[in-house]
Amino acid sequence: MADIKKDTDGPTPYSPTAFDYTLLPDFNNDFINEADFDEFAKALAAPENDSADDASNPQPKKRTLFTALNDWSPVYHRVRRRGEAKKPPRRGVDETREGVVYVLLKWPLLILVFGWLLFLSIAYGFTRLYIYLYEHWVTWRGRRQRLRKQLRNAHTYGDWVKAAIELDTYLGNDKWKKSDEYAYYDSETVRRVQHQMAKFRMAAQAAEAGKAQTNGAADREAVEELRSLVEGCLKNNFVGFENPRLYSETYYGTKDLVQSFVDELEACLKFLLETPQLDQDSKREMFKHLSTNFGRTALCLSGGATFAYYHFGVAKAFLDAGLLPEVITGTSGGALVAALLCTRTDDELKKLLVPSLAHRITACHDDMLTWFKRWYRTGARFDSVDWAKRCGWFTRGSMTFREAYLRTGRILNVSCVPSDPHSPTILANYLTSPDCVIWSAVLASAAVPGILNPVVLMKKNKNGTLSPYSFGHKWKDGSLRTDIPLKALNLHFNVRFPIVSQVNPHINLFFFSSRGSVGRPVTHRRGRGWRGGFLGSAIEQYIKLDLNKWLKVLRHLELLPRPMNQDWSEIWLQRFSGTVTIWPKTIWSDFVYILSDPTPQRLARMIHVGQLSAFPKVKFVGNRRKLEGLIMEGRRSGIGEERKRGSAGFMSEEEMSNALMRGLREDEETDSEDEVYDQKQSIRVQTNRVQDGTHSPSLGKRLSGWWNSLSPREDEAHTKPMFEFGEEGSVASSVKQDDGRFEEVGDEEFDDGVGAKERGLWIDDAKWE
Repeated sequence: MADIKKDTDGPTPYSPTAFDYTLLPDFNNDFINEADFDEFAKALAAPENDSADDASNPQPKKRTLFTALNDWSPVYHRVRRRGEAKKPPRRGVDETREGVVYVLLKWPLLILVFGWLLFLSIAYGFTRLYIYLYEHWVTWRGRRQRLRKQLRNAHTYGDWVKAAIELDTYLGNDKWKKSDEYAYYDSETVRRVQHQMAKFRMAAQAAEAGKAQTNGAADREAVEELRSLVEGCLKNNFVGFENPRLYSETYYGTKDLVQSFVDELEACLKFLLETPQLDQDSKREMFKHLSTNFGRTALCLSGGATFAYYHFGVAKAFLDAGLLPEVITGTSGGALVAALLCTRTDDELKKLLVPSLAHRITACHDDMLTWFKRWYRTGARFDSVDWAKRCGWFTRGSMTFREAYLRTGRILNVSCVPSDPHSPTILANYLTSPDCVIWSAVLASAAVPGILNPVVLMKKNKNGTLSPYSFGHKWKDGSLRTDIPLKALNLHFNVRFPIVSQVNPHINLFFFSSRGSVGRPVTHRRGRGWRGGFLGSAIEQYIKLDLNKWLKVLRHLELLPRPMNQDWSEIWLQRFSGTVTIWPKTIWSDFVYILSDPTPQRLARMIHVGQLSAFPKVKFVGNRRKLEGLIMEGRRSGIGEERKRGSAGFMSEEEMSNALMRGLREDEETDSEDEVYDQKQSIRVQTNRVQDGTHSPSLGKRLSGWWNSLSPREDEAHTKPMFEFGEEGSVASSVKQDDGRFEEVGDEEFDDGVGAKERGLWIDDAKWE
C-alpha cells in the first residue's frame, strides 16, 4: 500500500478551501501581452502563402515564369490553330470520385449503408440497456451493492482502497491472488526469475558487506549475474507480467506472485544503482539499455469540448499519488488541460486542480445573440483572438514548448491537423516545434469546423516578439484525425505504456469491457464470466464490430460527403484506447452544457468523478512507474557521477548548470523574485543559444567568475570553459583524454531520450534542490 501517500494529496473536491478562488496561484495575473495578440490577429487576417516565412509581410507581385515540360520538350506548347476545338481534360479535380457507375451508385449505397448503421445503433442501444438491467437486478444486490456504494462514495484514494479490499474479500478474490497460475502470463518463468534475482541480490549484498569469504573476482560474479538477469527480464510486458488482465480480476492489486516480482525488481534496481561493485560506465550502459527496452509512460488526454474537464480529476488522482507521467499529450479540450499540467509545478497544480478553477474557465462568456451574429458573419461560434487571451492564463502567457519543458520537466504534446486535408498532422512538442507558442497550438487543436475557424500557429523570436509559424499555414482540430497520437509518442519519446483518459462523447458511449478492465472486474459469478452473460457480451461485440466495418466501407469507397471541406471519417475509425484506458462516467446534463463554462459546483463533481475513474488504475500504474522512476534515476546519475572520477578540468553540461544554479541560490536571499527569475531565464537562454561553433565570451566569463567564486583553484586551466554551442541549442563538449588531448563529443552523446528533467537542466526551484 505504498502508493497511498496522504501527505502529498491536494484539497479534496468538496473541501471548503477548494472553493476559495483567492487561493489559486496567479489568479490575478492574466499573463496578457497585447503586442503578442496583435501579431496573432494580423497573422489570422493575412492571406495564407506557401512562399513566405511570415505571412504578415506584404507579398511580392506574381511573375510569369517560363519553363520547359522536360529536357526534351520546348518551352512553349504547340499553338492551336484557329477554329481547332480544345480537348476536355482527361481527369477531373477529384480523380477518386469520377465515373458513371460511381455517380449512379453513390447516393443509393450511402442511403443503404446509413440505414443499416442506424439499425445497428438502435440494436446496440438496446443491448447495452439489457446488460445494464442484467447487472443491476441480477448482480448488484444485498451486501455486494452496499459495498459498491461505499466504493463509489470514497473521496480519497485511501478510502477507496479500503472499500476495494473489503469488496475483494467478500467476492473471494483473495484466493485468486494467492494462486500463481493464470492463462495471461507465464507464471513459471516469473517464479523462476524472481528466485534467481533474489539469490543473486543477496549474494551481491553479502559480498559488498565483506561477509563472503571469496576473492575479488568471485565477489563480482554475483553482481554481474544480477545485472545480466535484470537486463534480460526488465522489458516492456516481459512474459506478460504487465498484462492488464492481471489487474482486471480484482478491484485492488494483482497476483501475489506478480506483485512480489515487481517488488524484487525494484529492490534489484535500487541495489544496482547504489552498489560500488559496478563502475560508472557499466551503470550508464545498463540503465540506457533498460530505458530503451522498458520504455516510458505517457498520459494522453482526449478531446471532447467541456467533457475534457473530467481530465482534471484524472490528473489529480495521479498527482496526489506521485505518479503523474513526464510525457503528457492533449488534443482539443484535453490540450488545454495538458497545457496547464505542463506549465505548472507539482506544488502549483495541487492548488489549481480544485473547483475554484472554474472562475478562470471563461471561454464561453458571450451570450447567444453574440454567438449567432459571429457565426453568421465568420462561420464560427467563437472568436479566435478572444479565446487566445483567455487561454493565455492556462499557458502562463506566450510560453513556448521549450520554455515549459525547462520550467517543469514535463513534456507537453499537442496534436494539430492542417487545414489542407492532404497534409500530414503534427505533434507539437519541444523537439518538433520548440519555439511554437503553446496557446496557439491549443487553439489549433480545438478549432472544430463551425466552432472555431482554423488558426495560425505562432512562434517566439529571439527578441521575444511573435510571428507566424510554418509559413502562416492554418491548423485545426486534432481530434479529427489523431485524437491519441500513440505512434508519434513512441517515435519521439519511446512511449510503451500509454494511459488514455477518453471523454469524447461520440466514443465514450461505445467503451465496454466485456471481461472487465483494470480495477473493475466482472461481478457476475464473482468476477469469473462475461458482463451480461456470454450472450449479452457476444451480441455487443458483434454489433460494435459490424458498425466499425461499415464505417470503413464508407471511408474506403469515398461515399461520405465532405461538409466544410473536411473528411470526417477518422473521427470514428482512429485508435482511441491505450494500455490503460480511463473513461469517466458522464451524465446526461453534460450534453446540455457541452459548450458552456462550468460552475464551481459542476467542476467539483467532474473532478470527483475523474478521480474515482482513475483510482482503480493507480496500483497498476504505480507498479510501472516505480520501476521506470528508478531507471530514469540511473540515467540521471550516469552523467553526474562522471565528474567524480573524471580528470581535472573536465566540466560537463550538468556541472555547468549546477555551478550556475548554486551561485544563483547563494544570491537569492538578497535578490528580488523578479531578478532571480530573470537570472534563471538568462542561464537558459545562454545554454541554448546558437553560436555557430564559436566560443561565447560572455558565457565563458560568466562561468569563470562563478566557478572561481565557488571553488577557487590555482591552475587557470580549471576555469577555462571546455564546451561550445552548436546548432539549435546543442552542446559540443570537449572531453579530456588520457593523453591530455581534448576530443569533441556532439549531441549523440546525449541523444538518448533523457531530457532536461533527467539531466537536471530544467528551471524550477524545487527541482534544483
